[in-house]
Amino acid sequence: MIRRNRPARPQRRTIPLSTIQQASPETLAAAFAAPPEEAAPWIEAAAMLGQARAQVLWGQYLLDALGGVARDQAAAAEWFRSAARAGDAAGMNMLGRCYENGWGIAADYAEAVRWFRGAAEAGFDWGQYNLANMYLRGDGIAEDRAEALRWYHAAAAQGHAKSINMVARFYEEGWVVARDPARAALLYAASAERGDFRGQFNLGVLLADRGEMDEATRWFREAARTAHDDFRRGMVERLAARPEPALRQVAAEIAAGLT
Repeated sequence: MIRRNRPARPQRRTIPLSTIQQASPETLAAAFAAPPEEAAPWIEAAAMLGQARAQVLWGQYLLDALGGVARDQAAAAEWFRSAARAGDAAGMNMLGRCYENGWGIAADYAEAVRWFRGAAEAGFDWGQYNLANMYLRGDGIAEDRAEALRWYHAAAAQGHAKSINMVARFYEEGWVVARDPARAALLYAASAERGDFRGQFNLGVLLADRGEMDEATRWFREAARTAHDDFRRGMVERLAARPEPALRQVAAEIAAGLT
């Protein structure tokens, strides 16, 4: 058997710590915003120097295997922890997500709530949204829909699309507030325009129920474009069960694109 030498995998570039120390905030911002493979060595070096923002970004690179970086959820969780302990709200939120989902550490809903609360109270919209989810589901804390709505409102006030969708859901369903379909529709539209696929789907349902099929199908297709496969499968099931031919056609299109 003839053995062929495989080309060596190129090593990732390293950035001297002195370069990070001497770089201006503008230089670092531009480096961090570069394509992932170019940004990775800058972010790693800055993280090692203790920059909390870089630690959160580097944790995300490790969590999602971005920029040619090997996935390491345990290391990601520790970088998030380092940023969180330094008081960084995004770090607190991501450490909470690790505890919520068991990414690199044992799942612990109570710890997730603790870190989400820290991020939420610091005014971080994603922390407010995630804390609200824990209250809504009763994960790691007593279920409390009124408290969930309070935190969804706080994040929605900052333009957080997923939280706007959830506030709309409260008004559509009449959860701890008077049922208000008109207000729900306006909020779903706001969430949809900001790019949340759940808001887009929910708006599409309301439009379809009004008989506005062209707009409904537009929003269903937009939701399917960015949603994950599990959500798309749910869309297929719901739309295929509708009597309107246009919606069944959208269901067929989405089904054809599933992996």
